[in-house]
Amino acid sequence: MTEPHRSLKGMMDMSGRVALVTGGAGYIGRAIASGLEELGATVVTTDICDAHIDIDLRDDALVRTLPERIVETQGRLDVVVHCAAYVGTSDLKGWAVPFEEQTIETWREAMEVNLTAFFNLVQAATPHLKKSGKGSVVALSSIYGMSGPDWSLYEGTGMGNPAAYGASKGGLLQLVRWLSSTLGPDVRVNAVSPGGIARGQDPGFVEKYEARTPLGRMGREDDITGAVAYLASDLSAYVTGQNLVVDGGWTAW
Repeated sequence: MTEPHRSLKGMMDMSGRVALVTGGAGYIGRAIASGLEELGATVVTTDICDAHIDIDLRDDALVRTLPERIVETQGRLDVVVHCAAYVGTSDLKGWAVPFEEQTIETWREAMEVNLTAFFNLVQAATPHLKKSGKGSVVALSSIYGMSGPDWSLYEGTGMGNPAAYGASKGGLLQLVRWLSSTLGPDVRVNAVSPGGIARGQDPGFVEKYEARTPLGRMGREDDITGAVAYLASDLSAYVTGQNLVVDGGWTAW
């Protein structure tokens, strides 16, 4: 039986749904949480500090308790957005340094937060997401989970691009595909891959980055908010296993 036509406004409405956003104290995490709240969702954020729930995602046992804790206080869980990650500018020893100096300890730590925590969290959340009837999972990946870095952008800047960052973000994309075919039709699983977000980077880097971006600028947090809102809401009710690239055309070359 064909369902009645729904308006775009109706499909955007997330009233009554509860969303979890990891990394909710970060720039992008805060913007995503605000956007979902604007659509009517109740949003619970997690981070190592300054969030509704302070949590270290390296603590496997604690991560597994998150979905149940949210259901106990909010009554349900409909959306999981994994935004938490070590990024290129994170202050870790052996991280944003030349490849020969990157450490295996930091590699493992990045994999734990960027990728393993996502697996752990979604596995624990699955019963609640299935019960929702509107379950949606969104993972924040990156253009560097799709392609290697252009090192000419970094020359003379002191900036870096850690191997573990690209590997973990690429792993997220494959896990999204795997989960989409495993959790469907009950739960949709998708990814958003942002390009570079303006954050006061070295002017030389910004100039070269923007010169090779078709839209001629770096990204903003609200560029990502719309993409996540689309994938979390019924606007994308027939979309799963996909990677929405929000990079101003950077990967189109």
